[in-house]
Amino acid sequence: MGKIIAVVNQKGGVGKTTSAVNLTAALHDLGLKVLLVDFDPQANASSGLGVDKRRVKHSVYDVIINGADAAAAIVQTPYGDVLPSHPDLAGAGVELLTLGNPNHRLAEALKQVRDRYDLILVDCPPSLELLTLNGLSAADGILVPVQCEYYALEGLSDLMSTLRAVKRRINPKLEIFGVALTMFDGRTNFSNQVAEEVRRHFPGKVFGAVIPRNVRLAEAPSHGLPVTAYDRSSRGAKAYKAMAEEIKAKL
Repeated sequence: MGKIIAVVNQKGGVGKTTSAVNLTAALHDLGLKVLLVDFDPQANASSGLGVDKRRVKHSVYDVIINGADAAAAIVQTPYGDVLPSHPDLAGAGVELLTLGNPNHRLAEALKQVRDRYDLILVDCPPSLELLTLNGLSAADGILVPVQCEYYALEGLSDLMSTLRAVKRRINPKLEIFGVALTMFDGRTNFSNQVAEEVRRHFPGKVFGAVIPRNVRLAEAPSHGLPVTAYDRSSRGAKAYKAMAEEIKAKL
């Protein structure tokens, strides 16, 4: 049975979707069967793997709201499989409240396909609301991207409070799978200080591979490609490959 990892941070701009997309592709390159669930209404993870959200027949919205078959909604790409998002997902938080078992709709849907994969990554929206709670209730663990800047640290206490509440009330098995340091600039003392602070707060949980600030990482999504396909020799591609190898070892 595949492990489900929610990629989550309520702060935007920390490299959450970039990490979800590029880890999917890097793990796929390592021979794992990986599914990326794009659970963010912006659908950037879908387009990052070359999936046009305007052309998909069914999306994760149809799966959790209308009961569409999850397996039928999955799109295969050269970089891993995708359960794509759709802008309609933006209103799903309200719609879920009218349905039974609103916190567990995604968990129930993924039961249909979980055995097909070694790993399922869920790219959650950058907020702590009902969609994110669905992602956390479905997950075995969370992967937290942390930008190496001061403001990124401020939101971590809120995220940890939410994690503890979800463990108590919804999903007792939920654990921190790993913490990914992103947008690291080794030329600055501050990036190094933030990295050390994060390692101190999460002993044994921070990946050794650190994701640098890298122009190729920023360019790749505009081509509908993960960085490992856009520029395999770039520092960003090498960093995500190294992190994927750590994840594979943990699995």
